[in-house]
Amino acid sequence: MNRFSQTPGRAIPPKNQRGVAVVEFALILPILLLLLVGTIDASLALYDKAVITNASREGARAGIVARSPSLTDAQIQQIVQNYLQGALVSLGSTSALPAVQIQKGIWNGDPTLQVTVRYTFQGVGLGSLFDSLGKPWVLQSSTLMVYE
Repeated sequence: MNRFSQTPGRAIPPKNQRGVAVVEFALILPILLLLLVGTIDASLALYDKAVITNASREGARAGIVARSPSLTDAQIQQIVQNYLQGALVSLGSTSALPAVQIQKGIWNGDPTLQVTVRYTFQGVGLGSLFDSLGKPWVLQSSTLMVYE
């Protein structure tokens, strides 16, 4: 016989212990869901950051290649937008396209082209929460290249 019941071979916990597991699970579940959604949002944000970094590199590379006539700012922006069109993970949100800024300058006497891409990340849960609190996740990437 075991210590919980009078029936040999069957352990039945005392009546005041039966619902403890359900209550403990109900207390832990929100924390586990928050960790899961946070991990998914962070992973998607890192992926989107890599995408906008590659898009800024692609635009800068296209802009510095020696050709006659050279690409206009609008053409470089279109190259970046085309790269981003199907690559960003937006999860069905209707967020605006990323902003693309192009600056030309001089570095060590050489002409340069800088392409900057800014994107407001929406996310699954936490990204939308931060956006509603007035502190959206803004991902930014900038690439500076010297003309060939």
